[in-house]
Amino acid sequence: MIRKTEKTDLLQGTLDLLILKVVALGPIHGYAIAQRIQQLSRDVLQVQQGSLYPALHRLENRRWLGAHWDATESGRDAKFYTLTAKGKKQLERETEDWARVADAIRSVLRTVS
Repeated sequence: MIRKTEKTDLLQGTLDLLILKVVALGPIHGYAIAQRIQQLSRDVLQVQQGSLYPALHRLENRRWLGAHWDATESGRDAKFYTLTAKGKKQLERETEDWARVADAIRSVLRTVS
């Protein structure tokens, strides 16, 4: 059981989905993406920079994310990411795939031994 004070590793393949979902909410820079995932997961999920930034570059290279430089709330320059039309379609596909996997896992967990 995961306690609120414990962090959990992301299942392989879920990081892209989480990033796309957070970026779909509006333009956001990398550090804020990690914070938003942690906040929305009620501190259960924590994305390390060593995983986040390679994923952002990969999503940008696939043209699922657009990016531009701008100033953050603190006045520092940062790369802000936005969801492209191609990224929106990918988000829809990955959301459907995740729902199927979650349903399958629920089915297995409901099995009476």
